[in-house]
Amino acid sequence: MTTQYNEDALNEMEESQDGSEELYERMSLVVDRGQEPMRLDKFLVARIENASRNKVQQAIESGRVLINGKQVQSNHKIKPGEEIVVYSDKEVQGEDIVPEKMPLTIEYEDDDILIINKPVGLVVHPASGNPNGTLINGVAYHLLQQNKDLNTDVLPRFGLVHRIDKNTSGLMVLAKTEKAVSSLAKEFFDHSIHRQYVALVWGDVAEDSGTVNAHIGRHQRFRKIFDAYPDGEYGKEAITHYKVLERLGYVTVVQCQLETGRTHQIRVHMKHIGHPLFSDELYGGDRIVKGTVFSKYKQFVDNCFAICPRHALHARTIGFIHPRTRQPIQFESQIPSDMQQLIDKWRNYVKVKNIIPND
Repeated sequence: MTTQYNEDALNEMEESQDGSEELYERMSLVVDRGQEPMRLDKFLVARIENASRNKVQQAIESGRVLINGKQVQSNHKIKPGEEIVVYSDKEVQGEDIVPEKMPLTIEYEDDDILIINKPVGLVVHPASGNPNGTLINGVAYHLLQQNKDLNTDVLPRFGLVHRIDKNTSGLMVLAKTEKAVSSLAKEFFDHSIHRQYVALVWGDVAEDSGTVNAHIGRHQRFRKIFDAYPDGEYGKEAITHYKVLERLGYVTVVQCQLETGRTHQIRVHMKHIGHPLFSDELYGGDRIVKGTVFSKYKQFVDNCFAICPRHALHARTIGFIHPRTRQPIQFESQIPSDMQQLIDKWRNYVKVKNIIPND
């Protein structure tokens, strides 16, 4: 194996700040057929440029290195054919985050996890161009206040397990302990996290339910967006299950369940099957895709864009095995007002115009 990875593979987020649903997977490889047995930590030090053995061992011990989906020890002897995945450090260092007071909608909290209902327009994590005013800044303040109640001003360490786009609303889970990070990382790796979204998409979706199975990777020409590669020749495996909830003539309300969690997965997959998300400017949903040529219809759609000036996607449900109790838990949030008003407006339009799907 000759591939080299930068040291940032253990620390940095892979994708742009505007949203990755997946874990911060930084390195994935399959051990070569001719590879001799070698300690895992030594193997990774040799493959990651400028990485120290101590740092690699810390990553392994905290569960951020998995072999065939399982946590192992630093002295594990690698074997040909084993799949090694390295995740970035989800733990946010206190000195790197400025706590900021902001309203947070906390659906649930205990000593291990924090479930937050993220509003539209809120960036999740500080990055270049967004050093503050993010969800993580608000979480840092929230946790610091808890520590002050315990007579300490030290910001506790906490970790992201996934993100959602700036303009996607809905539920996120944050880990408050190393054990919780490792446990939830394993669930994401195994695709056992239950995540359901509600979206409004253009067109009348032909099938009542279906599955989109197409790799997702950066667009070959336009690097700021992603594209679907159904033959699997590029990108990473991505699977989305969808179900029609309501047909509204020229648009459809769908439920999407993620089996994997790639950047912009639902947005890319729905565009791939010809149904871009309503008002999605990156993937062609911010124009009239289906409907009539009449000026009154155009005005109606423009009014809809004004009601919901962002892609119509909401992370409604998240469920997983609790890191400490090992019991299944699940949380659900209501569709936010902008999306609900948008759906209601289309319902009224269909009723008044007596539109029949597929007309």
